[in-house]
Amino acid sequence: MKHILCFCVLCLSFSHTLQAQQWKKGLLYDEFVVENPPFPESHAATIAETPEGLVSAWFGGTKERNPDVCIWVSRRDKNGWSAPENVANGIVNDTLRYACWNPVLFQVPQGKLLLFYKIGPSPSKWKGYLKTSSDNGHTWSAARALPEGFIGPVKNKPVLLSNGLLYCPSSTEGEKGWRLHFEVSADSGKTWKMLGPYGDGKSINAIQPSILDHGKGILQVLARSRNRAIVESWSYDNGATWTDLAKTNLPNNNSGTDAVTAKDGKHYLIYNHVLPPGDLAKGPRTPLNLSVSKDGKTWYASLIVEDSPISQYSYPSIIQTKDGLLHIIYTWRRQKIKHAVVNPKKLIWKKIEEGKWPFLKGYTAPQGAEVTKDP
Repeated sequence: MKHILCFCVLCLSFSHTLQAQQWKKGLLYDEFVVENPPFPESHAATIAETPEGLVSAWFGGTKERNPDVCIWVSRRDKNGWSAPENVANGIVNDTLRYACWNPVLFQVPQGKLLLFYKIGPSPSKWKGYLKTSSDNGHTWSAARALPEGFIGPVKNKPVLLSNGLLYCPSSTEGEKGWRLHFEVSADSGKTWKMLGPYGDGKSINAIQPSILDHGKGILQVLARSRNRAIVESWSYDNGATWTDLAKTNLPNNNSGTDAVTAKDGKHYLIYNHVLPPGDLAKGPRTPLNLSVSKDGKTWYASLIVEDSPISQYSYPSIIQTKDGLLHIIYTWRRQKIKHAVVNPKKLIWKKIEEGKWPFLKGYTAPQGAEVTKDP
């Protein structure tokens, strides 16, 4: 009996690995940002393109919430990623120190590189801070506290709208539940106003939104939730008003997601395509999936960035660089930060139906399953 059970486990593992390998089309390469980090845990990475190249940031230390957790930065040039530099800590005074959380990088066009991050004992009690760099991330300004009640973009990058406003997707995790809001600046982060909150924090609990720009004043947010699905909201007036939050047909395992609108108008979503078991809100943070859409409503499976029975591959961030490639950065088993480069022109497009990640031709799949082309 034991031999039969072991054989079944091996077959399942092989089948799991084969399916993941078939979904690698378009993935040019991946790499660790730091091969051997000087701290045991790394998490919540962010990435931006500067005139000089890529810059990444994340929080690292002994363990999330520990006071020794700091913000680290690495830059990439032709020789690879630079050694990590500690650019921010949570020292409040001589006797008080908190953990740092969720850095977010944003390159202002023809302007400074912005680094948002948080300091505090927990997400319900953290405060927002901002540093800037005028030399593509080599050196940084002193930390500036954001206005009381503002934290900046909570996980995912801001979007600079056609009207010149910098929209920061944000959220809170307080006593009123998980709720979304936007922090908006007309002067690259010098002054701020807040829009929202959105959602009642009861019927739908959502945090960590990302913004997709559909043009002509139409915006969409996609967010993590406790509702076993990625949730969305739409604006048809450049972010002034928003529709009620609603669940999409894409599953969510109560883990971070990110999305980006490419130059050609296509939309890319990076997330764990995982429906938690039973009625649970949380599920395994593996695999890490990339889906694509032309309208933000119909989504196509495109890539499995990484997959393994060993969790977790999570908290991704995604950007498109000026050469048209997609860059994804994410947590690798809470130990390291990994960077993946994708050619969107080589991706698979296979429609996601009923929230299920499809099978590929050549794999044990429903009869007639096949890979579709970019529609």
